[in-house]
Amino acid sequence: MRLALALMLATSLAACATVRESRVNPFNWFGRAESQPTTAPPAQEVSDGRVQVDQVTRMELKQMPGGAILSVAGLPPTQGWWNAELIALDPDEAPVDGVLTYRFVVAKPKRLTPASTPQSRELTAAHFLSDQTLAGVRRVVVVAAQNSMSSSR
Repeated sequence: MRLALALMLATSLAACATVRESRVNPFNWFGRAESQPTTAPPAQEVSDGRVQVDQVTRMELKQMPGGAILSVAGLPPTQGWWNAELIALDPDEAPVDGVLTYRFVVAKPKRLTPASTPQSRELTAAHFLSDQTLAGVRRVVVVAAQNSMSSSR
């Protein structure tokens, strides 16, 4: 009985890897993030004075119980930038034509600082997306001043 159960479980798990279009396949949930240059004009400041980070360098969507965590990293032009956050373009986080878009914003440094190394300037931000928010979403996009990154189902 145990052998038959283990064999059925192994077979069903192997099937997940071969059915690429299946929504139950954990490896097919969202693909790898792709970077593209930003063609839109730079966005206005957020009401609290923050601006879009210079560039998005990494984006990852990790499935969690009840939704997913969108995690991004970005590079500002110099040291000292802070208060990173992902802000949805739509205040209700509603997808537009299946696309959910976020701006990666940061606060300006209090004083002028040198550029230093990219590793020392990197900022990260994360945002939880509920299953309700992700319903009907085919692609998630994060926009920076110079580029954007997106991940599609």
